[in-house]
Amino acid sequence: MSPSIADLLRPLRALAPSNRLDRDQRLRLRMAIATGLVVALPFAFVYAFVFLINTVGLPLLEWANKRPYTGEVYVDPILLAVVVLGGLAVQYRYGSRTVLRSVGGRRVSADEYPELHAAVTRVAAQADVPKPDVAVAHTELPNAFAVGTPGNGTVVVTTALLETLDDAERDAVLAHEVAHLANRDASLMTVAWVLPTVTYYLAVLAFYVLYGLFRFLSFGGGGSGGNRDGRALAVGIVVITVSAVLTLTVSAMFWAGSVLIHRVLSRYREYAADQAAAEITGSPAALASALETLDETMPEVPERDLRAFDGGAEALYVAPLESRAFGDKELVSTDVFPETHPPTRERVRRLGELAGETE
Repeated sequence: MSPSIADLLRPLRALAPSNRLDRDQRLRLRMAIATGLVVALPFAFVYAFVFLINTVGLPLLEWANKRPYTGEVYVDPILLAVVVLGGLAVQYRYGSRTVLRSVGGRRVSADEYPELHAAVTRVAAQADVPKPDVAVAHTELPNAFAVGTPGNGTVVVTTALLETLDDAERDAVLAHEVAHLANRDASLMTVAWVLPTVTYYLAVLAFYVLYGLFRFLSFGGGGSGGNRDGRALAVGIVVITVSAVLTLTVSAMFWAGSVLIHRVLSRYREYAADQAAAEITGSPAALASALETLDETMPEVPERDLRAFDGGAEALYVAPLESRAFGDKELVSTDVFPETHPPTRERVRRLGELAGETE
C-alpha cells in the first residue's frame, strides 16, 4: 500500500521541535551577547575618557601652564565596577517607575477594570509567574508593554488597545507582555537605556558649552587688556573648545552605539515573547491577528498621542511606532537606527509557522 500524505509529512513534522529549539538557542545567544555589551559599554565609556585625559588633556594643561605634569589619571577598576553595577542595579529595580510615569500610566484596581484584571490573572497563572500589577494609560494609541521583574512587575495597556482588540487578541497581547516579565527582559530594557540617557545629556551639555563660547566671542568677549590677559584668554578658549569637542564626540559615539544595541536587543526579545505568548494561550493566530490590527490602526493615531509615547520607551511596546503612515521628522523614532521591532509581517509569518506546528 502506498504511503499517505500524512505519512510523508510525519518526518518533516518531527523536525519542527528541533528547528524551534535551534531558533530559541540563537535568540538566547544573541540576547546574552547584547546584555554583555550593555554592561561592558559603561566601562568602555569611562576608560575612553581616561585615555583622552592622559593623551590629550594632560599635554594640553602642560601647554597652558608651561610646566610638565607627571603621572597619569587612574580609575580604580573595583570602584568603577561598584559604581557602574550599582547604578545598573538601581535602574533595574526602580527604572520601571520612571517609564510608567513617562507615558501617564496609572495602576488600576480590579474594581475599576475587572475583566482586564481577570485576564491578567489567568494569563499569569498559565505562564506560571506571579500576577503583575495592572496599569492603564488613557490615550488613543493602541499599545501595551510590561516593566519590572516577575515578582514586581506591571503590565501597562492603553484604553485604545482595550477598545480595539477582541478578548482573544487582548489575552494574546497580555500573554506577550507577561512573557517579557517571565524572561526578565522587561527590566533589562530599562537598564539598557541608562547609557544612552547619560551620553545624550553629556553631548547636549558639551554642545551648549561650545555654543556659549561662540556667542561669547561673537559679542566681543575676546577683547584683551594686555598680552598676559590675551594669552590667558586664548589658552582658556583652546582648553574649553578641545574639552567640549572631545566630550561631544565621545558621548555621541557611545550614544549611537548604545542606542543601536538597545534596539537590536529589543528586536530579539520580541520574537521570544511572541513564541512564549503563543505557547501560553495556545493560539498563535490570536497574537498574529492582534499585531496586524495594531499595525493597521497605528497610522490613524493622532500625533499628540504618538508624541507622548515616543522616546526611549518605544522599544518596550508590543507594536512598533515606526509603522505609522505619516512623516513627522520631529518624532524621535524617525531616525537612522534600526527599527525597535521586527517587521510585523515577519512576526506574523513566524506565528503562522507555530500555528502549523501546533496543528
